Amino acid sequence: MERRERFARIILNGFESYFAEFQNITLGARSRFENADWLGIHEATTERLDLYKLKLQSVLGTVELVAGEELRNYDFWRDARKIYAGLIRKHSNFEIAETFYNSVFNAVFQHRQVRNDFTFVFSSQGDIPLADSSPVLRHYRVDGDPRDTLHALLTEYRLSIPYEDLDRDVEFLLHAVKTQLTESADFEFQPGDVRLEVLNNHFYRNKGAYIVGRILSGQDSMPFALPILHNERGGVYVDTVLFGSDRVSVVFSFTRSYFMVDATIPSQYVLFLAKLMPAKPISEIYNCMGFNKHGKTYYHRSAVRHMEATTDKFIIAPGIKGMVMSVFTLPSYPFVFKIIKDRFTPPKDMTREEVKAKYRLVKRADRAGRMADTQEFTNLAFARDRFSDELMEELYEVAPSLISEQGKALIIGHLYVERRMTPLNLFLQDASDDELLAVMDEYGNAIKQLAAANIFPGDMLLKNFGVTRHGRVVFYDYDEIVPLTDCVFRKIPEPRNEIEEMASQPWYSVGPNDIFPEEFRLFFSGNQRARKAFDERHTDLYEAEFWQSLQEQIRGGYVESFYPYRRRLRFPRESGGVSSGAQ
Repeated sequence: MERRERFARIILNGFESYFAEFQNITLGARSRFENADWLGIHEATTERLDLYKLKLQSVLGTVELVAGEELRNYDFWRDARKIYAGLIRKHSNFEIAETFYNSVFNAVFQHRQVRNDFTFVFSSQGDIPLADSSPVLRHYRVDGDPRDTLHALLTEYRLSIPYEDLDRDVEFLLHAVKTQLTESADFEFQPGDVRLEVLNNHFYRNKGAYIVGRILSGQDSMPFALPILHNERGGVYVDTVLFGSDRVSVVFSFTRSYFMVDATIPSQYVLFLAKLMPAKPISEIYNCMGFNKHGKTYYHRSAVRHMEATTDKFIIAPGIKGMVMSVFTLPSYPFVFKIIKDRFTPPKDMTREEVKAKYRLVKRADRAGRMADTQEFTNLAFARDRFSDELMEELYEVAPSLISEQGKALIIGHLYVERRMTPLNLFLQDASDDELLAVMDEYGNAIKQLAAANIFPGDMLLKNFGVTRHGRVVFYDYDEIVPLTDCVFRKIPEPRNEIEEMASQPWYSVGPNDIFPEEFRLFFSGNQRARKAFDERHTDLYEAEFWQSLQEQIRGGYVESFYPYRRRLRFPRESGGVSSGAQ
């Protein structure tokens, strides 16, 4: 038993080391923001993503030494789990510590025999600590002039650099409250009983710092987020205020990079954020705070419970079938499952490992609100009888190497899980004229914002983009993405004679990284309505010069600002006054 206890303690020490280093990287976010070190923010984000695997590898080397020949003995792991469970009983972050233990087990057994006897598939302490959020909240009561309360709030959340114009920002906020919040059907002010609850640390991401909380009055509450931006001249300003669960949810979207927030006990923040965004899965809240490995654990637990509570069958996902991926879903479940095919439909020419590398690139990139986050699973077990005959036929046809049946279980060797969206090409079929204009503008903006984040989507067919419940257009087909700076954007040369003009194949040389933006019009060949709407806003995407200018900016170290809210919501700083146009 002594060996098992040392084994369990090594894993727990590894978790504590990981968590401490995670916090250290996170704690640097404030200084990076204050110094406008935008490239440093991206580097720190990548470093923090890589940290989990590095700490895991370090722990694996030690546990292999301690366990010796017992390392692959399931009875040994059963005893170690019991000891570990005792060590983390009443641990403030037991849920994340359990996930770290699971990761060690899965690294040893390659995600096989994942049973609650050996790992924490489920926890005896519950899915999440019953944390009290009150220690991480600041409270403000509105007594008298609300300007005083807003002034106190912004003053307490000041950074080491001054506000550009604190009084102006207070007036903007007051105006927004009067014009937006007082008109809301979901919130009613009770005179004399208005107060604020605000999480005590900023959320940092990209070039913004966010203050997050809610306004309460009587029985009503309204979530809000205040984006604080750096003017890069030594000052900061409040860019807008976002009211309501939907707008705050977009800030914490699964399409964006993870926040850095100083949360010593993450569950305190998670539980409060869940109150602000009740429709958002808890797993995604953990993800957006950078605990994506535990978000995966929480997702899996929720998925198992959903499967147990439903009877519908997995089916092939609606839409045009992909050349690289096979996609299936459960009608009652808001996620899709993506499997890499054994053989790709021509002209696709790549390997499974190359596709996986594309997904890793997406994980490490600034997704800019335009690429869906994914969870990767190995040897994931499903109930075989939940799969439709048509889907089973499809899976055995396109990816037999990944499929095995063991009794009543269907084991899929590798897949990705992603939030389900409506494919853009299907959305357009029933879209009104106004919806079509809006979504095609979104499509163009998505391409431009991905490019500004140094991502070239490659295959920009409409079927490779989805529409979220908030009406945002998101890219989700990653097999051809490359860094924008790896591309060579060219203008198609003018033909020099009639033979060249009539040639069915390019008569000019084409390098492996050459891209001709003029050809992007072909993406709309089957939908002229969509092309007309797109051309009203985004014909600059057909010009090589547009892409070349973005490459120059990126190579020069420029980092684009990505706002998780509409441009029209921004306060009109340049005008120097409050206007209704800000809303």
